[in-house]
Amino acid sequence: MSAKSVEEPEELDLVLEADDEPPASPPPKKGRASKKAPKAKEEDKAEPGVGEVEDGRAWYVVHCYSGYENKVKHNLEQRIETMQMQDQIFQVVVPTEDEIEVREGKRRVVERRVFPGYILVQMIMNDDSWYVVRNTPGVTGFVGMGNEPTPLRPEEVQAIMRRMEAEAPKIKVTFKKGQKVRITEGPFNEFIGVVDDIDMERAKVRVLVSFFGRETPVELDFLQVEKI
Repeated sequence: MSAKSVEEPEELDLVLEADDEPPASPPPKKGRASKKAPKAKEEDKAEPGVGEVEDGRAWYVVHCYSGYENKVKHNLEQRIETMQMQDQIFQVVVPTEDEIEVREGKRRVVERRVFPGYILVQMIMNDDSWYVVRNTPGVTGFVGMGNEPTPLRPEEVQAIMRRMEAEAPKIKVTFKKGQKVRITEGPFNEFIGVVDDIDMERAKVRVLVSFFGRETPVELDFLQVEKI
């Protein structure tokens, strides 16, 4: 895979909310948090499946500093090992997906974070595990209602994992209707036109090109045009 870059995400289907200013974390006391850690509500817990299994583990969304997701993941994994929490905190994931983009006439595959500023942690929620995650450098809080970390539903976890495991990279659309673009392939190569319509399902774009003094609509693949 070639050089990586990070782009802004599309609108999320998940509703993520976290405290803008999370409360200061309490110092450890006898290996446990000195205040009771928030617990997920019973009614929020999903049936055992992808999101949660019999031992009570579930996936939680953790807010961190945007751009430092991989660093926070590394920090947390180190804390899990040094504090011997492998039986309570199981996986730390930075959701990403591959995209194809065209820049300067060249195609390249880039890795894009699906949810900038968030990581996913599969864990059994209790005082100790909450304390380990919450006090990891770069973590600003759990996502949930108020002080209650809310586990993801199994269907939400499945959708994220499918998105990450997709074999064919998505095509990044860098233009919009009404913008000028340059055609990079085909009989109209190097022509300048205006985007008239975008068909996301078919990955096609219709461009109006001035040809012999008249505007001619040309249908092209997303990868055959680039924004000027």
